[in-house]
This record gives sequence, structure tokens and C-alpha cells, in this order.
Amino acid sequence: MGNWTLVTEFILVGIPTTRKLGGLLFLIFLLAYLMTVLGNTLIITLIIVDYRLQSPMYFFLSNFSFSEILTTTSAVPKMLSAFLSEKKSISFGGCSAQSYFYFLSGCTEFILFAVMSYDRYVAICSPLQYPVIMTSSLCVRLVILSWVGGFLLILPSTVLKAGLPYCGPNVIDHFFCDSGPLLHLACADIRVIELLDFLSSLVLLVSSLSLTMVSYVYIISTILKIPSGQGQRKAFATCASHFTVVCMGYGISIFVYVHPSQKSSLRLNKILFILSSVITPLLNPFIFSLRNETMKDALKDTLAKGGDFLKGLRSI
Repeated sequence: MGNWTLVTEFILVGIPTTRKLGGLLFLIFLLAYLMTVLGNTLIITLIIVDYRLQSPMYFFLSNFSFSEILTTTSAVPKMLSAFLSEKKSISFGGCSAQSYFYFLSGCTEFILFAVMSYDRYVAICSPLQYPVIMTSSLCVRLVILSWVGGFLLILPSTVLKAGLPYCGPNVIDHFFCDSGPLLHLACADIRVIELLDFLSSLVLLVSSLSLTMVSYVYIISTILKIPSGQGQRKAFATCASHFTVVCMGYGISIFVYVHPSQKSSLRLNKILFILSSVITPLLNPFIFSLRNETMKDALKDTLAKGGDFLKGLRSI
């Protein structure tokens, strides 16, 4: 235990590859990462500049897109560098920061899921009272609650993990400093921290999932009472994107993180990590934009204005 200070960095194994395969994987994941950042940044920009998107639903969506950028940026760049470098190390401080921001954005997203489902519940079940209930001040408070809630949920286990002694080995069989693989490198009893991680994950997922499910039960029952088929389709369209993203997010996270011991199939966890940190953030901008007529109209108008601006510059 006296030698624990010697472990000042960790080795991220990731995917053992040849140089040629590593270069190919680098290009694939780099393209996915750039598209993720650009797509979510575009959504945030459209919501800020277009008057048609100045509503609570899109305000929450902009925060969700920012959390997606934070999630993928906290883990993917280090994974990209590992594909090209023979040295796959990360410092102790870098590992702690990577894990912290990854789980901060993840916890915030699940609280935002519940907030966004409540917003859709009010919009569909009480449309006449929607402007009165979903005021600007309430929306800001709900977003602050989401970020502060995520911070407070991971704070206790983060503090405990930072004080753990690491005396070797220092090899993490993952793409990033995930909680489970990192904990099992500590030279100490980690059962309390594992239990704390399990309980915080359980409270977060069960509470946010329960609120989301209750909201959608009321939403669906209200939609089914709409007499016209066109009205039902229009109402379902406003919730389809959010419901799709919710299913993907909860499905992956419950499978990976809600179990008492985090020492499970590392290969499966790597696959699910790619799904949650690369594929899902990449698909979300397409899900929210392609299924939303208002978002598509705002994108078309913004591109048209950008084209007119460039033509004006060329004519000068």
C-alpha cells in the first residue's frame, strides 16, 4: 500500500489493432465524432437564431444536444489518439476528469429525459394551460435542476474514487476510464463505492424512467381520445423523436450500469460504450431534425440565408 503513489497513469487497452486497421478505425470514428459535434452544434445554433424554435421543447433540446457533445467529447478524442499511438496512457488526473464529465453529462441527460417528457405531457394534455405552466423561469429552473442534479448524484462516488490507492496493475481494458474497470484496479475494499454507484444509478434511472413512463401513459391516453386520425398522427409526431431517444438511452444504460457488481463482460461493455458514446449522439441530430417539420423548415431557411450571404460577399 505504501507504493500506491507510483501509479500516476493508466493504460487504456481499447481495441488491440494493427497499424493499418488502427488507421481505418481512426478515420471512421473521427468522421462519426465530427458529424456528432457538428450536428448537435447545428441544432443548438438553429434553436438560438430561429424564432420558430423559441419554445420550451427546443430549449430543453438545446441543453440535451450540449450534453451529447460533452459525452462524446469526454471520451472519443482519447480513443482516437489510441488508434494512432503506441502509447495508450492517460494520467491519473486526466482519467478522473474524463470519467467525471462523462458521467456528469450522462446523469444530466436522464434528468432531461424526464423534464422533456413532462413538457410534452403539458403540451398535449393541457394545451390551453401550456404557456401559463411552462414559463421561461420554470424552464430555466428545470434545466439548472438537471445539471445540478447530475453533479450531486456523482459527487460522492467521485470524491471516494479520487481517494483510492492504486498500487498496480494500471491497465484498463476499455476505451475510457469507465467506473467498473477503474475501481477494480484499486488496492482497497471497493464494495461500499460499488454499492454507492449502484444505488445512485438505480435512483437516477428508476426515478427518471418512472416520470417519463407516467408522462407517456397520460400522453398516449390523451392522443387516443383525439377523434381525427390526422390529429392523432400530428400529436404522435411531436413525441416520436423524444420517445426513440429515450428508449435507446435507458436500454443501454440499464443493461450496463444497474447491477451491484460492475465486473461484467468487458467486450459487451465496449460495444455498448460505442453505441452510447458514438452511435447514439451521432443519430440524435438526425432523429430530432428529420422527424420534425419545424426543425427542417428552420434548417432550410438558415441554409438559404447562408447561401444568399455568400452570394452577396462574392458580388462585392
